[in-house]
Amino acid sequence: MSLADPALLAVGLLLAVALAWAAVAVARRRAAALASAGVAAGGPGRGRGRLAGVWLTIAGVAVLAVAVAGPAASVPVSHASGTVILAMDVSGSMAATDVAPSRLAAAQQVAESFINAQPDTVDIGVVAFQQGGLEAALPTADHSTAAAAVGRLTAGGGTSLGDAILASLSAITRRTVTLGRDGSAPDIGYWPSATIVLFSDGQDESGAASSGTDPETSAAASVAEKAGVRIDTVGVGTTAGTTVEVDGYHLFTALDEATLKSISQATDGTYHPASDASQLDGVASSINLRLTITREPLPLAGAFIALALVLLAAGAVLTVTRTGRVV
Repeated sequence: MSLADPALLAVGLLLAVALAWAAVAVARRRAAALASAGVAAGGPGRGRGRLAGVWLTIAGVAVLAVAVAGPAASVPVSHASGTVILAMDVSGSMAATDVAPSRLAAAQQVAESFINAQPDTVDIGVVAFQQGGLEAALPTADHSTAAAAVGRLTAGGGTSLGDAILASLSAITRRTVTLGRDGSAPDIGYWPSATIVLFSDGQDESGAASSGTDPETSAAASVAEKAGVRIDTVGVGTTAGTTVEVDGYHLFTALDEATLKSISQATDGTYHPASDASQLDGVASSINLRLTITREPLPLAGAFIALALVLLAAGAVLTVTRTGRVV
């Protein structure tokens, strides 16, 4: 239990101690005066009743002193909170129309739905990645900023999933996160309330389907895993694929589910397939944020005031019934 103003408690307790000392002194003087006058001091039940009333009143004053000091208890509270980074693939392959109206447009639609569904306790940021991660909007509780950033995205360029993950981690930690020259993973601390939602077709920078997760992407996912950051991946496109024009070249592009599943599994995240717009609409509700436990102060002044009133009332009742006087 914590106190907002311990000085008030000290003053109140000193007052209660002074009242107790005065009550004892008065009782002794009264007993001595009655004894010197040869008068019996009343029955033992009446004496105990009078003293009980006094001590209950003093106890009420002491409890009231605790109440005015502003006591509070720290209690665990669970709620959906933390940071979500929407990592949006805006490479040339995202202009493909195997998901109507296009992969990027469909991803933008579900990303905006996801943003609108999040509570105010969740800070949302956006990272758009082409040939390297490009931070578009830092995490903020102002969800309109993230929605505007998503709405401005256009397709073009290449894709580096590893750089996208590193850029997302940089946005979470608010400092640049890079791999060592030997590919070693840096220690960025522990961020268990952060989640990266990666929207991509899983294509590498060349636009061709990859045969597996490249070492840089695996290393970046390892950094996230060690930091407690979960990566949920959303596969945008179809495995049947289609042809798209990129920089004057016609390239075949298809959804690489294996790469996206590998990234999510490495961080205890989930892969969400989205082969058409109707499936994408349901992705926002299927991505679950982790509940975090925080300790919040619970004011206890009201409870102490109620107890003090009970003690003061009981003391007053005993005093009146035993002596016929209020004090």
